Amino acid sequence: MSRNTELFDRACKAIPGGVNSPVRAFRSVGGTPPFIQRAQGPYLWDAEGTRYIDYVGSWGPAILGHADPEVVQAVQAAASGGLSFGAPTEAEIEIAEAIIERIPSIEQVRLVSSGTEATMSAIRLARGHTQRHKIIKFEGCYHGHSDSLLVKAGSGMLTFGNPSSAGVPPEFVQHTLVLDYNDLAAVEAAFQQYPDEIACIIVEPMAGNMNLVRPASGFLEGLRSLCTQYGAILIFDEVMTGLRVGPQGMQGLCGVTPDLTTLAKIIGGGMPVGAFGGRTDIMADIAPLGAVYQAGTLSGNPVAVAAGLVTLRRLAQPGLYEQLHHQTGKLIQGLVERARQHHVPLSGDWQGGLFGIYFSDAIPTSLAEVSACDQEAFKRFFHGMLAGGVHFAPSAFEAGFVSTTHDDTVIQNTLDIADQVFARLKS
Repeated sequence: MSRNTELFDRACKAIPGGVNSPVRAFRSVGGTPPFIQRAQGPYLWDAEGTRYIDYVGSWGPAILGHADPEVVQAVQAAASGGLSFGAPTEAEIEIAEAIIERIPSIEQVRLVSSGTEATMSAIRLARGHTQRHKIIKFEGCYHGHSDSLLVKAGSGMLTFGNPSSAGVPPEFVQHTLVLDYNDLAAVEAAFQQYPDEIACIIVEPMAGNMNLVRPASGFLEGLRSLCTQYGAILIFDEVMTGLRVGPQGMQGLCGVTPDLTTLAKIIGGGMPVGAFGGRTDIMADIAPLGAVYQAGTLSGNPVAVAAGLVTLRRLAQPGLYEQLHHQTGKLIQGLVERARQHHVPLSGDWQGGLFGIYFSDAIPTSLAEVSACDQEAFKRFFHGMLAGGVHFAPSAFEAGFVSTTHDDTVIQNTLDIADQVFARLKS
């Protein structure tokens, strides 16, 4: 029995499903997940000593690569002064100021400990500010596991959602409208039906949780216009895209200004951090100033903030995002070229250090189109790459990540392995 299998069997006895987050499980692709022992730069090593080129990057935050020496040094220095205080620190101010400087739509920001906390709090704040109850989200966009967001669409365009998780009472999602991503007409119809009841729209401005799906031309601009017209709050969930696709997140690329933004992943440099922020008049409704309650003992944790500050400073280097986008493009274009040489239908897209690959001739524009891609081909590709020493996300519905440490040698090694895998896919 392999060491990974031994550890997984042991984990299954102590941890539900053997994992502490379902996304780590191999249920959708089959097999046993490798148990990671250490990481450095673009690489992971598992419990058996096998090295992998990593394109998961802890699901986004490892933009500088794993165990960046300067980040690790900052964490060690902060930890030596105490792990948690439950009281204000100067470093909290510094990271808040850094976030405000990077993302112009954020005038004030509140730190939390996860992306789920950030989106949950932003929605509560939007409801409190508008004194409305209904929210709009889009199928295929994931905004954390709070109750009102664990919802799937009903049978009609404007049917209220049904819970997509056991343990969520239907009443908890009765105010959640689920629409199709990139369908602006559906959003307009929702506002026409409920003109004075919709508190907010929450959207991934570039979807990364149904694989990478770009917003259609005019979609984000249309959401902004409708929210302004009907007095609703526009929330950009940039937990995944914030400081990953560009120096100001997706909003910096698309030129659309949200009222509130949620962040996580990168702003913690690999440590647990999240944030939500936006217009000062909206943020004034958060306790202790306003009546919308939000709290967290570990919010602004000094160790996590130290990692985030170093990461944000490093990401300000001129040309960094251009180089990151260039390297990611080499990977995706190389994969598509090699797949097509072997007559394997594959397409791909990328922005900054975020990418999507799809076993389809065309890049998908919706969850339905992503779902129509060849899932069996992805499974075979995934296991072939893993066996060759390349670690992709274990799901065809997840985007991938490139770090600044994925140099030409790492990309070329990946493509050489992929060439062999694509050849076997057609055999």
